[in-house]
Amino acid sequence: MFPIIVILIIALVLIAVIVNAVQQHRNKAELERRNELTKHKSIVDDTEATLLAAQHIPVSQRLLFILQRRALFSLKMINHLQPTANDIKDRIQTYEGTMKALNLEQAPPAEDAFQLPQNDKQVLQFIRGIKNMRAVLRSEFKRGKVDSRVFVQEDKQMERMQLRANVDTLIRRGEVAVKNNQMGSARQCLEKAIGALAAQPTQDDYTMTRQAQLEEQLRNIQDNLRTANSADVKKKQESERNELDELFAEKKKW
Repeated sequence: MFPIIVILIIALVLIAVIVNAVQQHRNKAELERRNELTKHKSIVDDTEATLLAAQHIPVSQRLLFILQRRALFSLKMINHLQPTANDIKDRIQTYEGTMKALNLEQAPPAEDAFQLPQNDKQVLQFIRGIKNMRAVLRSEFKRGKVDSRVFVQEDKQMERMQLRANVDTLIRRGEVAVKNNQMGSARQCLEKAIGALAAQPTQDDYTMTRQAQLEEQLRNIQDNLRTANSADVKKKQESERNELDELFAEKKKW
């Protein structure tokens, strides 16, 4: 009986170890599944937010395809990890239909096709949308989902649009500063805009023409500042002279 009892104890211990190992494996697999699900849901949310911003930004059909393909891939992964979610299947079909309607051979919009929003908050959203699209494009390129030639062309297009948005925003702020007679602030805005244009590694008609215009405006502002400073100095000197004349003037006798 004793050997049988020992064997049973050993068997129970082995069974307990096996059950525990299986449970740990299941827990680990479930944790990995949840993490993967969370990751792909985050990718879908981020990509759809970027696609929403793209509605107000002139982007190529090819870039829209890259963004939608990214969201579609994560939706399919979510469907695989969570097959009971019926709404995911509907969204997959919607994306597939939308992507088929895109014309990848269509020429991208002209660089000056966009209009910068008037509201500062909208301007920030506009620039943030461009940055997000460039980040997604770079991520897809690193994953091997985008050809190097396509990446360079699309990223360059976004970079140029971001430059124009930044420069136009600085110009607009400079114009507001001039209207408010804040010449110092206006000068700073123009200097930043000129610096952004001059920093471009490849100069073209836009950067050179815009830079020349802004430099001319900057010279006018600097001349106005020098004139204003000279007037202030002259006024101060006259005031000090009057004070000295009054101080050393001959006292009247009563």
